[in-house]
Amino acid sequence: MKARMKQPLKSNTVINCLVVDDEPIAREGMMEYVRQIDYLHAVAQCKSAAEAASLLQKNKIDLVFLDIQMPKLTGIEFVKALSIPPLIIFTTAYSEYALEGFELDVVDYLLKPISFARFLKSAEKAQSYLHAKNKEISITLDFFFIKCSGKIEKIIMSDVIFIEAMANYVIIHTRQKKYITYMTFSGIEEQLPAHLFVRIHKSYIVAISAIQTIDANEVIANSMRLPMSKNYRNDVMSRIESRLIKR
Repeated sequence: MKARMKQPLKSNTVINCLVVDDEPIAREGMMEYVRQIDYLHAVAQCKSAAEAASLLQKNKIDLVFLDIQMPKLTGIEFVKALSIPPLIIFTTAYSEYALEGFELDVVDYLLKPISFARFLKSAEKAQSYLHAKNKEISITLDFFFIKCSGKIEKIIMSDVIFIEAMANYVIIHTRQKKYITYMTFSGIEEQLPAHLFVRIHKSYIVAISAIQTIDANEVIANSMRLPMSKNYRNDVMSRIESRLIKR
């Protein structure tokens, strides 16, 4: 499973993925392929579905390259057990699972041995799917729409206080209520007007107009205390500098 060429593909959105396979050689082969595609970021590799389940709870995972035949819990059983699975690409040496796999609405089904060309095509399908899903939110300068609880909700831009990441969802906190929508955090960040919103933490974006206080490691917005990480502090300060009254 050795790749023959580097693919310098470009994308603004990084896809966080897991490689799950009980065979070490197969895992490393998939990891080698992932490293050659610049929009894929391997968060980890796992030798079992149990390891993968633990990582899914702790990390934002967009895509899983998942072996089917694994001890204790198969890939198919694992997907069925997830209430909200990320995108799944099955990897297996057994073609007889293909129908059941596609019934689970997986992105693709890769038969081992997997060529890099076939892997690349599968990754591009996942990229296209995520791009289309992220475009389901349409933002203008005054308002935007989201899908929420089976309905289309209109969000007034000036009502938004902050946006929070939660697994494969984002929570939009407004002055009236909060809305939960199924999309990636990076997807909504890309579409928000940069002059109105600033990211303060890996899991928080704040409306600049809602900020009341900035401290060493937190931001107070509409009386709510939100963590600010050191990685984002300089960007936060540079974004508000134009509004800072100086001596």
